[in-house]
Amino acid sequence: MSTATQPHTPGPAQTPGQTPGQTAAPRRRRVNLTVIAPLVALLVLIGIGMALNPNFLSYANITNVLARSAFIGIIAIGMTFVITAGGLDLSVGSMAAFVAGLMILVMNLLTDSMGPGLPVIALGIAVALLAGLAAGFINGILITRAGIEAFILTLGTMGIYRSLVTWLADGGTLSLGYEMREMYRPVYYGGILGIAWPIIVFALLAILGEIAMRHTAFGRHCAAIGSNEKVARYSSVAVLRVRLATYVLLGVLVGIAVVMYVPRLGSASATTGLLWELEAIAAVIIGGTLLKGGFGRVWGTVVGVLILSLIGNLLNLTDFVSPYLNGAIQGVVIILAVVLQRNTGAAR
Repeated sequence: MSTATQPHTPGPAQTPGQTPGQTAAPRRRRVNLTVIAPLVALLVLIGIGMALNPNFLSYANITNVLARSAFIGIIAIGMTFVITAGGLDLSVGSMAAFVAGLMILVMNLLTDSMGPGLPVIALGIAVALLAGLAAGFINGILITRAGIEAFILTLGTMGIYRSLVTWLADGGTLSLGYEMREMYRPVYYGGILGIAWPIIVFALLAILGEIAMRHTAFGRHCAAIGSNEKVARYSSVAVLRVRLATYVLLGVLVGIAVVMYVPRLGSASATTGLLWELEAIAAVIIGGTLLKGGFGRVWGTVVGVLILSLIGNLLNLTDFVSPYLNGAIQGVVIILAVVLQRNTGAAR
């Protein structure tokens, strides 16, 4: 007499250490700390500022903070693409000083021959943008074609650009002529509906940068190169061309930042743009972009810029901590951001 065999129906999968008959526990979604941490830090800073000084959220203070942070923010947007693609640029602060000095020098020379007017301003802006593009191209071509390490190359050009602006100023300060300075002032102090032009330009570039990073082939290729350059090559990504483009983009954005910066003070010297490169890199890292490359987000960089700016603003508005410790506090924030990235990466 034969016994009928019943078909075996597979039960639910068991996890290691699970007794038979137990169902697997549903996986819990892990909170991505690198995403929420910058936002939480920004909200905490705003809360602290409101508690310590009633004028912290005043219109005058907020617009002042945003306008002053726009220069670093514009540069940091370009730095986001460079770092995402696995690169680095330590020369942007010195580059900004050189471009500003060159722009002022050209505008003063044109004023002598053409007289003060809008054509001089337009030509000065063109010089700044072209000089930034050229400086970025030089960095990029030496890194991609000559094979020089980005850290070493940009460390060298940082000294070169800083020396050049010192030479142009003969060790002093290059100042824009009074008439041209008065005509050029509205580029920084003017705006629309009470919003200064640097803030508007920064916001527009941030939106365009986020779109480019998230929804274009260029942004995807930057992430692919930073994640694994060999795989990117096998995937037919033009690695050298894309990496060169990130440095050129950064150079152009340095030029735009200079165009916004020069009408603020109307001068440039060897101290112009000092430590801007560190602030830009810090904003990028605080915002969640991986220092080793492979992942970047422009909106996070904007949050990082605001965090650094608000820290400095809080120190100036209160006597709780000396403003001279601004750099130390920013350094602690940078270290914490890097540690958070490492711990999150290890958890994955």
